Amino acid sequence: MLRRVASRSSPIAAFQARMLCPMGPTNQTLRPSPYFHITTRGFLDLHKMTNKEAIEKEKARLSDELSRGYFADISEMRKHGGKIAVANKTLIPAVAAVKFPELEVNLTDSTTMKLPVIAGDKIPDASLMCLSFRASSQRMIETWSLPFLDKFGGGANIQIYEVSFVDSWLLSLGLIRRSFIKIMKKSNTPQRQIVYAFGDHYYFRKQLQILNLLTGYVFLLDGEGRIRWQGSGSAADEELSSLLSCTSILLDEQ
Repeated sequence: MLRRVASRSSPIAAFQARMLCPMGPTNQTLRPSPYFHITTRGFLDLHKMTNKEAIEKEKARLSDELSRGYFADISEMRKHGGKIAVANKTLIPAVAAVKFPELEVNLTDSTTMKLPVIAGDKIPDASLMCLSFRASSQRMIETWSLPFLDKFGGGANIQIYEVSFVDSWLLSLGLIRRSFIKIMKKSNTPQRQIVYAFGDHYYFRKQLQILNLLTGYVFLLDGEGRIRWQGSGSAADEELSSLLSCTSILLDEQ
């Protein structure tokens, strides 16, 4: 009777009961199957290992995020004004450049796409990826993107993506997300796309070594999605000049 209750209350218990008597219930004395201990132990060990790996991964993530909080970002902003690092002065050689991590974004018409665009009929020769994690950095982004558009928007095969990250779980829900996108800022220029990335972006940031979420980040990519130049914060005159000259060189390479 107890075995029947256990088999109904737990899938693992039912599995064990079947292994004890693989031919079904009889009046004979139950004897364990020779495969019982091996099979169940392997299953439980695998389950335990998977959970342990997930727990350790989350513990490492929590420790990493707690070690760098909001006040650290504020302090850094006060010291450097969002200049986490000095922008590149020269174009990064293609052989030394790393790939920009793949990112799924929502366009203002509620469709989705993956960045960077490195396949299809409309691959840009140069892309400017502008990343904003908080509303405070969106104006910083425009100090790069608007002069870039003025310089190359006339006829060059370029594309600007201004990516706003939305990590709120509520705004990430399907219906709310679609309503949110409808009221957000849109671009009237085909070469400038304003897009939104919803959900958790921790591992994306880790790949780009992004720590401070209050500043903006700018990456110049070539046609293969490699990072050839990068900057942060608001554009200084010298840095903007460097971006534009590096873009001209990159376009000449194509």
